[in-house]
Amino acid sequence: MPVPEMSRPEMSRPDKGSRPAATAGDVEESVPSGSASRARTAPDHRNRRRKRTTAANAGKRAANAARRSLSRKSRDGSAPRLAPEHDFRLMQTDRASFVVTDDHLLLNVREVGPPDAPLTVIFAHGFCLHMGAWHFQRIDLEKAFGTQVRLVFYDQRGHGQSGMPTPESSTIPQLGRDLAAVYRAKAPTGPVILVGHSMGGMTVLAFARQFPELVKQRVIGVGLVATAASGLSDAGVARMLDTPAIKAAQLAVKAAPAMIQQSRDAIRPLMSPILKVTSYGDRRISPEVARFSERMTNETNLITMVNFLAALEQHDESLALPILKPLPALVVCGDGDMVTPFRNSVAIAEALPHAELLRVPKAGHMVEMEQPQVVSEALERLIKRSLEHSRSERSFAGVFRAVADRSGHRGVWPSVSSWTRRR
Repeated sequence: MPVPEMSRPEMSRPDKGSRPAATAGDVEESVPSGSASRARTAPDHRNRRRKRTTAANAGKRAANAARRSLSRKSRDGSAPRLAPEHDFRLMQTDRASFVVTDDHLLLNVREVGPPDAPLTVIFAHGFCLHMGAWHFQRIDLEKAFGTQVRLVFYDQRGHGQSGMPTPESSTIPQLGRDLAAVYRAKAPTGPVILVGHSMGGMTVLAFARQFPELVKQRVIGVGLVATAASGLSDAGVARMLDTPAIKAAQLAVKAAPAMIQQSRDAIRPLMSPILKVTSYGDRRISPEVARFSERMTNETNLITMVNFLAALEQHDESLALPILKPLPALVVCGDGDMVTPFRNSVAIAEALPHAELLRVPKAGHMVEMEQPQVVSEALERLIKRSLEHSRSERSFAGVFRAVADRSGHRGVWPSVSSWTRRR
């Protein structure tokens, strides 16, 4: 599979001034019983410079003035114009299409970058969210790679603008099959990197377990953000599910789903605070980001919410890890994640020898929105590592192909090719 050389375009990075507090720099840290994986900690630099200079104070005043100006209405009485990084409607302007799943459901898809870009990165979002959860990464990666990478985002079934599933099809394995449909329709050729957050990470694992041949053919890297391969019954999700409000809603949906949907305004307030309190690790999260994530949760269909809670409870895609073992991987988690605690990420990284394990201090489950710069930069590293690994593997296999051809042992090549993919 050809993997073209990619040169980074000369583009400036987006202004991070109005975004949630982001950290920079990396400090290597060992992982218990996982020598093959390298753990990185994105340190908190908020107290690094206690003496503020005049220039820093001036910058702070300018940022405050910008925020005040964004909050004012325009003279004609229309809604205030948002800065690009907080205009969460941005993805709605991207190239739109639908993908049909194997059970004839429509998935809403948005694309950034040319259809013939050398590399495609597909993003799967988490539970009670939609593709907008990747808003900051959509901005950062487009600026970082320009037309050399195509970014594909989609709404999971029952979320955002995608179709409503049946209770029977609200499962993690079915989400893996949905990802396969997006993969085939939107990336029929060329190398692919798969990235998933929370339930989206579980989607990537379900895809790999069910479609190992697709992984071997063209997937060159995976990003797993705040997720788990199994063990949710022992993790934070179990505590979230073990509440009277959740149990009552689950029973009610099974008994009378139509009535529950009609009375969703009365039931949702019982469930939304549970999801909200587990989203962020730092109370100083940007108000715009907090409102947006809360809106995504509130817009999720209540029946979808309850049905997928049951699926999360039964989740176990551990068998996917050996299939992903040869690939470069990124595993990210906030150390304040109450839903999928950091130990779940450690377990994944220990099974993937080419993984970078990144712990984000004071970040909760919505780490890609709480610390977007940290996650975006980690994804940039993943893209570069994946391309380099793919090129080196292709070069290594090419040497064996040449030797086999010249010595007259052409039958040796298929077995060598298969072995290099399993390394």
